[in-house]
Amino acid sequence: MNHPHAWSFFLKEAEQLQRLGAWRLCGQALLTGLIAGSIIGLFRRLYDSFRLYASYWLQLYAADTPWAWAYILGGLALLAALAHLLLRHEPLISGSGIPQVELMATGLLPPMRWRRVLWCKFVATLAALSAGLSLGREGPCIQMGACVGAGVGRLWHSPEEQYSRFLVGGSVAGLAAAFGAPVAGICFAFEEMRNPLGLPLICFAALSAFGAWASLLLLFDFGPVFPFAVWKDAEWPQYGLALGMGVLCGLVGLLYNAVIIRLTLWQDSLTGLPPWLRSAFPFGVSALLLAVAPRLVGGVGIETLDLASPVLLGNGLGFLLLLLLGKIVFSGLSFASGVAGGLLMPMLLAGSLLGACVASPLLEQGWLHADQIPLLLVLGMGGMFAATVRAPLTGAALVVEMACCPFSAPAVLLTALTASLTASRLGGEPVYDSLKRRILRRRAAQLQMTSVESVQ
Repeated sequence: MNHPHAWSFFLKEAEQLQRLGAWRLCGQALLTGLIAGSIIGLFRRLYDSFRLYASYWLQLYAADTPWAWAYILGGLALLAALAHLLLRHEPLISGSGIPQVELMATGLLPPMRWRRVLWCKFVATLAALSAGLSLGREGPCIQMGACVGAGVGRLWHSPEEQYSRFLVGGSVAGLAAAFGAPVAGICFAFEEMRNPLGLPLICFAALSAFGAWASLLLLFDFGPVFPFAVWKDAEWPQYGLALGMGVLCGLVGLLYNAVIIRLTLWQDSLTGLPPWLRSAFPFGVSALLLAVAPRLVGGVGIETLDLASPVLLGNGLGFLLLLLLGKIVFSGLSFASGVAGGLLMPMLLAGSLLGACVASPLLEQGWLHADQIPLLLVLGMGGMFAATVRAPLTGAALVVEMACCPFSAPAVLLTALTASLTASRLGGEPVYDSLKRRILRRRAAQLQMTSVESVQ
């Protein structure tokens, strides 16, 4: 059976690839991926070192003496000042960075000053994460990768109409390097950034992801992000559990998005609040949590791998629900401050906490084996990503690659699709769409204010 339309489309795409120069495009993509992977690998190595040092210091010097608290509060104050000064120097580093990159790729924001955004985002995100804020590295890594893509495009003196392809390729490399997940990076380019499928962009995205992944392996030797000690895949009768997890993730994902957006808009409404105080607020919350609830503090608190322990789940459902609620609120307060930092890693931790909340009573009643706890955690992460971002293919590929569990991919994909459908049917908006609309409103208000001042 002939498919003339598909064949003509393929010939058109091949002709466009030839016109652009296939070898040149491959070289640009590989260079983008290699440079982005090297920079983000260095970022991950530095953050891991800071986190290990902070955990060792807190264990060695118990934070219950005046001198210890003096050091802690002084260090947090310095990190808060650094994050605020860099944000004032380059406002484009605020928040995750993903909405800004998506708007630039579609031409709704002007091209960025990629050198300044790159180093400011690197240092400011490192400061926020080292202070224990409930923020992630993935959004900043995507923005840093986009900066590298923009820089490679300038190096090649590429025309303006190709700027979007370099941003997308750099973003793919950033996500692949942040999580060691090249397949998820490629899915992200077409599912979340909503780029039309085309042979040149597919080749560019795939080679950028491969270059970033190769940099991580060759230079840094990072393993899986979630190397669970035990693992047992879902059996066919348990696929109903995947559907139930999807519905639950859809509901909690709506709550997560509502907390993030409402707190962000609430802080926007506080026009009389000094900008430095807004930036410093989550650092003060981090110090308070370190005193009363250290499990919620990023870097030194509870993590996804800790939840795989039946001993921790034995603390009961109430304990886990408090952790989940506290993590969602702290994530909202951290992100609403506007300092550099992403949403996805706290979101994945919230998803794994939700999976632990489901696993705890099942384990207590003997309806779940202990070696299947990691499966529930991964289902929760994939479902939570799909419900909040509304990108189920990217979410499923991401957590399967991060946990290195390819045979659980059907169950994870089922959970992600169910969560995305549940959140959509209940009228929830994807979190990055809400953030993009907020950025455009703020930009329009700034442009209007500038025009009024110029007229005056």
